[in-house]
Amino acid sequence: MVKIGMMIGDRYEILEKIGTGGMSDVYKAKCHKLNRFVAIKVLKQEFSENANFVSKFRTEAQAAAGLMHPNIVNVYDVGEEDDIYYIVMELVEGITLKKYIEKKARLSFKEAVSIAIQVSMGIEAAHNNHIIHRDIKPQNIIISKDGKVKVTDFGIAKAATSNTITSNVMGSVHYTSPEQARGGYSDEKSDIYSLGITIFEMLTGRVPFNGETTVAIAIKHIQEELPSPKEFVPEIPNSVEGIVIKCCEKSPDRRYQNMQELIADLKQSLMNPDEDFVVRNDPDMKGGTRMISDRDREQIKRRTVYQETNNRNYGYDDHDESLRLRSDSEAVYEEEPEMEDDDEYDYNPKMEKVTTFLALMGGIVFCVVAIILAVKVFGGRSGGEHSSESPIITSEPSDETSESSKTEDPKVKMPTVVGKSVEEARNALTDLGLKSEVEYQESDEVEAGQVMEADTEEGTELEKGTTVKLTASAGPQGVSVPGVEGMGIDEANARLTEAGFAVTKVEGYSDEVEAGIVISQVPTAETEVAKGTNVTITVSLGKEKVWVPNLMGLTEEDGIATAIEAGLVIGEEIAYVYSNDYPEGQICYQSYSNGSYVDPGAVIDIKVSKGPEAQTYKCNASIMAPSPEEAPDYVAGTEVSVTLTTDDGYVLLDTRTSSFPQAANYYGLTSSGGTITMTYSVTLEGTTTTDPETGETITVPGDTEERTFTRRIEFVSE
Repeated sequence: MVKIGMMIGDRYEILEKIGTGGMSDVYKAKCHKLNRFVAIKVLKQEFSENANFVSKFRTEAQAAAGLMHPNIVNVYDVGEEDDIYYIVMELVEGITLKKYIEKKARLSFKEAVSIAIQVSMGIEAAHNNHIIHRDIKPQNIIISKDGKVKVTDFGIAKAATSNTITSNVMGSVHYTSPEQARGGYSDEKSDIYSLGITIFEMLTGRVPFNGETTVAIAIKHIQEELPSPKEFVPEIPNSVEGIVIKCCEKSPDRRYQNMQELIADLKQSLMNPDEDFVVRNDPDMKGGTRMISDRDREQIKRRTVYQETNNRNYGYDDHDESLRLRSDSEAVYEEEPEMEDDDEYDYNPKMEKVTTFLALMGGIVFCVVAIILAVKVFGGRSGGEHSSESPIITSEPSDETSESSKTEDPKVKMPTVVGKSVEEARNALTDLGLKSEVEYQESDEVEAGQVMEADTEEGTELEKGTTVKLTASAGPQGVSVPGVEGMGIDEANARLTEAGFAVTKVEGYSDEVEAGIVISQVPTAETEVAKGTNVTITVSLGKEKVWVPNLMGLTEEDGIATAIEAGLVIGEEIAYVYSNDYPEGQICYQSYSNGSYVDPGAVIDIKVSKGPEAQTYKCNASIMAPSPEEAPDYVAGTEVSVTLTTDDGYVLLDTRTSSFPQAANYYGLTSSGGTITMTYSVTLEGTTTTDPETGETITVPGDTEERTFTRRIEFVSE
């Protein structure tokens, strides 16, 4: 048995119990090797004793451990110790989507679609690794405090269903696909169906199919058409309605064929909610008309005989061929046996009658045996004790029990708590949905910390939520617990420690008590308990806040979705502004900074970038004559060709002049600078020679050459 403070796997220290489900209990633990907090899911005893289940469970959990995605609760480790089978997972602080829906009654379509997009991305990552979840439901979706949506329990459903775990334990018949209800093959499109039901519940606050038994609900999944969510919430946009209906088609071929298609439509619905863009698949129209043959008729007739015979053998109604009913409250889904090949199965009318008669006789014998066994079992109960030869197997109720289970069994029976430790007793009551209060009394006979009595007798039927008062031993020498409510955390810790008590601190939000002040304590003030008893104090975090995510750099669509997921409301007016830091279409401003905490539902204003604003420049320059450094052989007064060209290739000035300075005034330029090019002519010196024969002097004039140089010029912003 797992106890607080024990070490598992030589590295995981159990700190506290944080949840319980149909198959497992969840504890918060600290990994001492990596110095981080983790969640450890421990299988309940009834499943740990099933070797086949444990084997499949370990295999599936190890496969899930290979998944790493922001929208999946990552699995770190799988292990076993002293018949304790456990999975080490990422610790996510937050609440399940189921509780979130219950808290808000129903979600707006934008919030529901935003959550569905994140869930779809997590499922898509699993499908890409050939892992099917098989148990998508709000109870397996967690919304963290920072607004992230994560899917958990990958692979566990397959291990459970392969070992005929009842739907009461699985608690997911409200979300099961028709092919799963029939016990047939399930694939990626089964997850899409379950996600569609989950979206339906987010939008309407209710599930589409309900009934008094799990069998009745499963039959509705198989036979009844999905009601439109707009019947319950008329303002749901048409595109969102179309997405839900397409996800929940009875035929897998009519649904979305993969998560990429679904994600694309979900994103489109955020931007264009009223458009009719959802494409309905109709595989029946892809084939032409087919005539039934005599061979087909014979095969149908044989199959009908086969199914009727099996219906009588197993005792289920003809209208639900796929469910083998073991009792009114338990449905085990099994695959229908494959029919033999036509050539090997030869139909014989006489054999049909014989087979039918034998089946009826077998059914009668089976019923007689069942009645005799029932009389023996329930007759033994009347004596007040269970026979050791006929053990009664019970399972702990789940916090995630389906709505139909709540309707069937609104009451629970008071368990045995006397003689147990306070921790064990309170856990047992919590698992049944009961609350508890503990008082301590001195006792020389009962060990300190053990329950001596309860105000409710064992076996008494109680409404869920009822508070049971327990009286526990404080040992032979009880000590009065100091009252610390209303004190600061440091003062309270010091006072309890000085009195000889161990202190455990938990935190909680409060609208009345300011942050850092003790809200409550267990045991309460002045209670007599044994020295060294652990006192749990709840310290206020102040009013509950929501964490503001970073929207900067996100597209408008993704930013709105992220803000809604975090519990914020986008301002009515979205400004579109120029920005040099963010490309067009990205959010460049948010009114609350990333990482701050604000009240739930706070309005956050955003601005979206239109890209950098078009900058213009002006040129007001006086172009001076060439300087000696630029043109040593330039002669003042020489005509010069002057050209001014901008960096983007526009020629602003092209002239010849000998008069300087030359004015250059231009406006509305799109470049920040340009180049001045000057070209002038230089006449080289001529040559003089004397003819030796005649003595005549000959003068040859010099050639003319063009010289060019450039200047850089910077413009000024307008």
